[in-house]
Amino acid sequence: MFIKSILIVFLTLLSNNLIAQNPNKKNGEIVFLNVTPSKTDARIVNSNTPHLIMYNQEQKQGKLLLFLPGTGGIATKGPKQLFAVAVQQGYHVINLSYINRPAVAQICRKENLKNNSKCTEEFRTRRIYGTNEFDFIDDSSYDAIENRFTKLLIYLAKNDKATNWSAYLEDGKPKWSEIAVSGQSQGGGMAAFIAKTKKVARVVDFSGGWDYSAKNKIADWYFYESVTPSHLWYGTYHATEPNAKTIHETYEALNIPKDHIYAFDLPVPEGKKGHSNGVRNIGYTPQWIELLGSGY
Repeated sequence: MFIKSILIVFLTLLSNNLIAQNPNKKNGEIVFLNVTPSKTDARIVNSNTPHLIMYNQEQKQGKLLLFLPGTGGIATKGPKQLFAVAVQQGYHVINLSYINRPAVAQICRKENLKNNSKCTEEFRTRRIYGTNEFDFIDDSSYDAIENRFTKLLIYLAKNDKATNWSAYLEDGKPKWSEIAVSGQSQGGGMAAFIAKTKKVARVVDFSGGWDYSAKNKIADWYFYESVTPSHLWYGTYHATEPNAKTIHETYEALNIPKDHIYAFDLPVPEGKKGHSNGVRNIGYTPQWIELLGSGY
């Protein structure tokens, strides 16, 4: 307990330092970069708040952690304590700015879901890859997560010589085998959806949503065969979440090993929600380390 307390105090101080520093400045060993999406692709005008990039240029370069915020999430306001732990584990971190409103749960419901059992699958395909037609959101193909992520990596490879960003690219596309994917709520669901069809280094889903194919029936895509092996899958939720039972059900459908499913239960501060507590509460630092594993 004493060791854990020291660790928590250390991370609190580290996080305060990270939050206080200016973008594009180095604070000790941690480098912060903010890059607006339009700098990487001039066509992007929607959800043009900056991406957040964090890494330690003093340590050996490891894998990349791509994190996707939840509905309404701003990348630069993301869970920096969690990201600091990821950097300590050897990762470079990108918290990606993307169109996250409206959310899948706001669109694929009632008549939309009744008329199309694959609504959530088509929604996520459009928002992640931009390769299909989907009438209920206005996302352009170049606004897709994959394009934003790819263009950011290309931009960083050209403009940030402090690290080898090309290591995360292959033939002008993300080299998914060198990339772990994660996210919270809608973003966690996006990470899971990516890992189904791309063989990623790891996937960590924090309360990743509750897609349905019909009333009280979770979406079919959860049951599809995964390209990413099951031993690389991890999922969390908070026991107090209203949808905790459904989230757990989706994790079982995703074939996440039982010991890779974390039911968080630390007290939630007054006025806060259990749904986002898993990425914000530094009391979960030991679990974050387990979930992230080594970035090397």
